[in-house]
Amino acid sequence: MKVIDKVAWIRVEDGRILSTRSHGKDVYYLPGGKREPGESDVETLCREITEELAVTVAPETAAHAGTYEAQAHGHADGVTVRMTCYTAEYTGKLRASSEIAEVVWLTYADRSRVSPVDQIIFDELHAAGRLG
Repeated sequence: MKVIDKVAWIRVEDGRILSTRSHGKDVYYLPGGKREPGESDVETLCREITEELAVTVAPETAAHAGTYEAQAHGHADGVTVRMTCYTAEYTGKLRASSEIAEVVWLTYADRSRVSPVDQIIFDELHAAGRLG
């Protein structure tokens, strides 16, 4: 079984969660990506968020928010994604950069528009009263 190792940023404000859509994709994903050799979770988080959203994550504020696994969207059956998620503060103005086509703030009503692993996170955040 193949596992795709990813690190993602959970940013919730006013009951909405920050999500992104890459060029050519039909679903939204939490911002983040795959680690490069030798990178820690927080190093991956900081690099990916700067690349995708043109902001700087404050590494000292990064806090593990959970690790989730699900079928990888757009991959063969049996390919799973393991997403290690962090919350963190940032500086700068969020904007689509690199492979990102769109930056959006979603609510629980948008659950069907996100990847399977993100749906698990939406469910957990909604149950905790954090996602409207």
